[in-house]
Amino acid sequence: MTKNTQSISAMEHNKITEGVIWQQLLLFFFPILFGTFFQQLYNTADAVIVGRFVGKEALAAVGGPTATIINLLVGFFVGLSSGATVIISQYYGAKYGKKVSRAVHTAIAFSILGAIVLMIIGIAIAPFALTAMGTPDEILDYAVLYMRIYFLGLIGNLIYNMGAGILRAIGDSKRPLYFLIASCFTNIVLDLLFVLVFHMGVKGAAIATIISQYVSAFLVLFVLMRTRESYHLDLKALAIDPRMVKRIVRIGFPAGLQSVMYSISNIIIQASVNSLGTDTIAAWTAYGKIDSVFWMILNAFGISITTFVGQNYGAGKKDRVYKGLHVCMAMSFISTILLSTVLYLGGSYVYLLFTTDQAVIQKGTEILRYLVPTFITYVCIEIYSGALRGVGDCWIPMIIVSLGVCALRVLWIWIAVPLNPVIQTVIFSYPLTWTITSVLFFFYFNWFSRLKRHRLPPISFRKK
Repeated sequence: MTKNTQSISAMEHNKITEGVIWQQLLLFFFPILFGTFFQQLYNTADAVIVGRFVGKEALAAVGGPTATIINLLVGFFVGLSSGATVIISQYYGAKYGKKVSRAVHTAIAFSILGAIVLMIIGIAIAPFALTAMGTPDEILDYAVLYMRIYFLGLIGNLIYNMGAGILRAIGDSKRPLYFLIASCFTNIVLDLLFVLVFHMGVKGAAIATIISQYVSAFLVLFVLMRTRESYHLDLKALAIDPRMVKRIVRIGFPAGLQSVMYSISNIIIQASVNSLGTDTIAAWTAYGKIDSVFWMILNAFGISITTFVGQNYGAGKKDRVYKGLHVCMAMSFISTILLSTVLYLGGSYVYLLFTTDQAVIQKGTEILRYLVPTFITYVCIEIYSGALRGVGDCWIPMIIVSLGVCALRVLWIWIAVPLNPVIQTVIFSYPLTWTITSVLFFFYFNWFSRLKRHRLPPISFRKK
């Protein structure tokens, strides 16, 4: 097929497919890392401010059970929409400008439609889902209120995530960072205003969050509409292309389903934590904010390798795909070891940001020092799955994660925790399942993956 003559000049000088590998990965990694940091910061701001100025019940409500259910619904769509990022990165690497444009318009329309559906579902099921998880009565009202307001902002959330994914697919990881910084500071200022000045409590924190999400959505749409390159967005041209949706879903559905499986297992874990009392729920919530530093780093490496592999695979540069994977894996292991050491030695002091309750701090420190040394067992999962996602190999990795992480974790909670109902038994499920799943990924990637079966992108990708 003749390449599109309307391909943009940036495509002709694509450093991701031509530059020094470690430099390109780091240039892409750092903006994503800082962007994820600011994304976590504005989520953490809610927990810090309500924990310090409203109480530990409010802290438990905005982080524990509500976050788990939100991640279940939102995570599915974000995983599903990752198929758009992969498709766009491959088309961009192959210099198919018209297909890039068609994929962009379909992706944004898809995100708006998906947000409306999930918003209705989230608002409707909030009290029933939280009650089913065994959420304590003293935090239930807070949790329902926060969750329902949060879902009102879902359209902004999903538009931003899709728009940022489009920009990253074409190699631009800086502007999503700038948008998140603006969104983060908007959220912090509004948190302080609504909670400290207007005394709106959990309601104020939730409203601050959704306003900040709409700010980031507006900024990403503005950039996409202003560009003259192949990923230009024309709101009048928004439409669902059935063939493009089919391609997006074929790649993204396994990621979405994988996210659901993760969330279901985390809901079961959260239910076990809920049975251990408000102090443990609050400690677990605060720990989730502290260990988010690790997830930010690994997520940034995972997105970097997905885009790197997607563009180089689309360009037919298989050797460069392998070299990029090895470099990214090495950097991920080194970063994990350094971060684990820092968190183990000093992470307990961070709890003071969230609460002065000594029982919560003590329980949180126990959790942190138990789990932090096991972070290294997760690295292979993130990097291998990111690389496989870049070539569109998603179904088998989803099955590996579903069985190795999710199903095994649920079995552990159902069988082991009743025999010894303490927090250490609950959280041992993490390193256990990470280790087993990492081993499975290693064997699949090196012996059975699509990269071992195809030298170039499949023929169906190359046809119009």
